[in-house]
Amino acid sequence: MIVGVVLLGILTSLPNFLTEKQRESLPGFLPSDTLSLGLDLRGGVRLLWGAETDDVVTSRLNNIADQVRDIRRSEKGLNFRNIRTEGHSVSLEVTRDDMAELAREKLRELTTVTVGAANPLMGGGIQELELAQDGNKFTLTLTEQGIEVQKRDAVARAMEVMRKRIDPDGTKEVTIQPEGSDRIILEVPGASDPEEVKRLVGQTAKLTFHDVNTNASAEDLQRGRVGYREKILQSKEGYSLAIKDRVIVSGEDLIDAKASFDQHGKPAVSFTFNTSGAKRFGNHTKDNIGRPFAIVLDNEIISAPNIQTAILGGQGQITNVGSVADAQELATLLKAGALPIPLTVMKERTVGPDLGQENIDAGEIAAVIGFLGVIVYMIISYGRFGLASSVSLITNLILIMGALSFLGATLTLPGIAGIVLTIGMAVDANVLVFERIREEQNNGRKPFAAMEHGYGEAFSTIMDANITTFIAAAVLYMLGSGPVQGFAVTLAIGILTSMFTAVVLSRFILATWLKRARPAKLPL
Repeated sequence: MIVGVVLLGILTSLPNFLTEKQRESLPGFLPSDTLSLGLDLRGGVRLLWGAETDDVVTSRLNNIADQVRDIRRSEKGLNFRNIRTEGHSVSLEVTRDDMAELAREKLRELTTVTVGAANPLMGGGIQELELAQDGNKFTLTLTEQGIEVQKRDAVARAMEVMRKRIDPDGTKEVTIQPEGSDRIILEVPGASDPEEVKRLVGQTAKLTFHDVNTNASAEDLQRGRVGYREKILQSKEGYSLAIKDRVIVSGEDLIDAKASFDQHGKPAVSFTFNTSGAKRFGNHTKDNIGRPFAIVLDNEIISAPNIQTAILGGQGQITNVGSVADAQELATLLKAGALPIPLTVMKERTVGPDLGQENIDAGEIAAVIGFLGVIVYMIISYGRFGLASSVSLITNLILIMGALSFLGATLTLPGIAGIVLTIGMAVDANVLVFERIREEQNNGRKPFAAMEHGYGEAFSTIMDANITTFIAAAVLYMLGSGPVQGFAVTLAIGILTSMFTAVVLSRFILATWLKRARPAKLPL
């Protein structure tokens, strides 16, 4: 078992010492993953985004008002008036006194307890909405916890959209994490142009399809004279159209989008709707053949084609998108989805690869100095036993590297600090054991008994020290972020591997030597 664990550590760490070509030639059953380097080692872009979450409350209130209208439509005889949003509440009145009780019963269904909590460390549920009644007047009010949950949920969804936009294939090892309730940290290792990252993330990418008011004249458009629930939007080419507010189908109904070419060989974006989107889009095109419809992206008309025939398959194409690169970028944005909240860059930092290499070199020097210092000290202090401890220490480093590679953990500069600290901690257990063995031998025990008692009696102390340090590492990981988490990961892995190498491997080496040499006295 001991030999098997050591061999597994060697195999998992081996790819780090091979070139990319050598790794590709490894047999399929062997691991090929290498250490992932963080931003401070590899270089890249770090951006701190501020999330504007105030609109989330407004959107949620509008959604509640729509639910109230749905109740009015579904219940015969139940009619509401003066449905309006104000502050954090939606208020309404029931037109008939005999319907007040039914209204209360139906509105109460909207106030059911929501699973989850504003604090992610707490379980249970929360009361998102509270219902109040004054005669025929009802008020639905968002609670403080409900507002907090809406904001946290919006930030979480924004982080997921960011990840899909920046790393659609999951190969760039980007770091995206919240900071507080309304900030997001984005780190993109290997990136060199922060403007490109900001442009890709910052676009809202809200795609909607609208009916066009073809009766609006050029004068109407110039003077801003439009009908009820209509608005005027500009196109990329500069012309204006009056479009209906009602959304025929939106980007939320897209299940796929990819760059392609239109019938004239120009770049385009092909898209596919889900079942409900395909049905709505098909019905609209069937009923409006010969009329135009507008494709709107972030309040700009990107295309306004005429409907030539009913589009019933749920598939379509956006033309006039620019270059091939523009088509690929638009396809990525549409596939990732729209940002649920606006984001603004509050702070940015670019780490060059030269600085990253300096960090790697400095970390390597620190690790080598610490490593050699411990080995020299142990050999001088404990002789042959110190040599066995040094073998365990080398194996410990190999196991740490193998574990980090296998788990896909990202190694940062603080992570290297955690490894350097582990080097010092790894030998601490051996010092405790060797001093106890020396004490047992001085008390007159024979070599076998002295070593047996030394490892046995020191084990509980070693366990106590490592368990408490592991708990500290776990707390750092759960409550910290970024560099703190990188330090905690390497520290925790180092504790586990050093427990194995110091207590199990070194004992195995010394016991094997003791059985063969059978010395009259242990050379401590």
